[in-house]
Amino acid sequence: MGHILKAGLHGSGYLKNATVPACLIAGNDGLKPEDMVAADLEISKGKLVRILPAGTPTGLHGTFDLDGSLVLPTLVDLHTHLDKGHVWQRKSNPDGSFQSALRAVGEDRVANWSAEDLRARIEFALKSAYAHGTSAIRTHLDSLPPQDGISWPLFEEIRGEWAGRIDLQGVCLFGIDRLMEDGRTYLDGIAGRVAAAGGVMGAVTYMVPGLDRHLEAVFRAAMERGLDLDFHVDETLDPSADSLRHIAETAIRVGFEGRIVCGHCCSLSVHGEEEAVKTLDLLARAGIAIVSLPMCNMYLQDRQAGRTPRRRGVTLLHEMRARGIPVAVASDNTRDPFYAYGDLDLVEVYAQATRILHLDHPVADWVSTVTTTPADIMNVSHGRLRPGAPADLILFQARNWNELLSRPAGPREVIREGYSIDSTLPDYRELDHLMQDPLMQDPLMQERQA
Repeated sequence: MGHILKAGLHGSGYLKNATVPACLIAGNDGLKPEDMVAADLEISKGKLVRILPAGTPTGLHGTFDLDGSLVLPTLVDLHTHLDKGHVWQRKSNPDGSFQSALRAVGEDRVANWSAEDLRARIEFALKSAYAHGTSAIRTHLDSLPPQDGISWPLFEEIRGEWAGRIDLQGVCLFGIDRLMEDGRTYLDGIAGRVAAAGGVMGAVTYMVPGLDRHLEAVFRAAMERGLDLDFHVDETLDPSADSLRHIAETAIRVGFEGRIVCGHCCSLSVHGEEEAVKTLDLLARAGIAIVSLPMCNMYLQDRQAGRTPRRRGVTLLHEMRARGIPVAVASDNTRDPFYAYGDLDLVEVYAQATRILHLDHPVADWVSTVTTTPADIMNVSHGRLRPGAPADLILFQARNWNELLSRPAGPREVIREGYSIDSTLPDYRELDHLMQDPLMQDPLMQERQA
């Protein structure tokens, strides 16, 4: 990291003159969540031993002067699609629309999603996230037969192999309309698979006939097996889409006691004020957490050929937070038909979310959307600076929020269990063997060749 950590950290050391957000210090009594604290961090044998006021004399050896640099805990990505990622070169989105994304992913899944293909792409994504400083990821897994029989066993293998580097959680993904066909048969099968894998129950909700009945079936399947729930909800700017309200009402009606997350919730942004307020109040009452996926939704929503987009496609995070509803932001898709870009870098996600959702003036403690809040939802120990816990940190050259948000791709050093890791990102060439004529699959290259 340039002049700050020339030799790197090797298990123990004293990081002095760090800048730390108070909201990320466990047990930060007497501090306001928006405070930035000047601190010294003592690390010994891979543990964060103490967080002391800056300038506390210790006489310890192995001291590194951070000169005011920002220090964060490693980050938590609540909503991703590891199974879809990094297929852009072989299966791009021809027009950037949601329907084209659905069609392209379906075609690629049928044609290419073997265990070998999935493993290569998932491991590439995990290496990227690890190098960027992420230590916990929840991924949705396409779970219609026969794909569920390939993806879930492989996910369990990879989760074990990555234990200690990235904690992984899996969520089943299927369209709620599937339950209109062979509802109970399919639901029992996939819920059993998810329970056996220690996963999370999930579905994509649409305004289909019998929605409340189908939602209750999903809730009951989760309750019978002690599973949490994570839904894809109203990923559209159609104002008639309000399955979010139906989910909250179902949770209250059946008395669901587990954790519930709803992602996207785009249509709420185009609902009338009175209708939106009623839904927000229901969410608070039901204890539902919300995750916004700002980069993917900006890419897909309000896209029409030859027309500048007018609407951002992100949900009402400020209003939710004001009601005490837990809110997070996350990566979502990476280099696939649903989002052509991205690298599972939560620093980029947080910086873009700040701009898109106006998480500033003041910045306050909005960093909780990629740290403490998703960690609490996933029930993992990451996302906080806690004395006695592993020293899992990200050190930035930036000294404050403005410098970090202005240069999110600037120098950083990732520390895991007190050791500086190799943060070299994997080369895209590692995936070339999975691509068919990769250059000609890129729409920009096709235009040049035409």
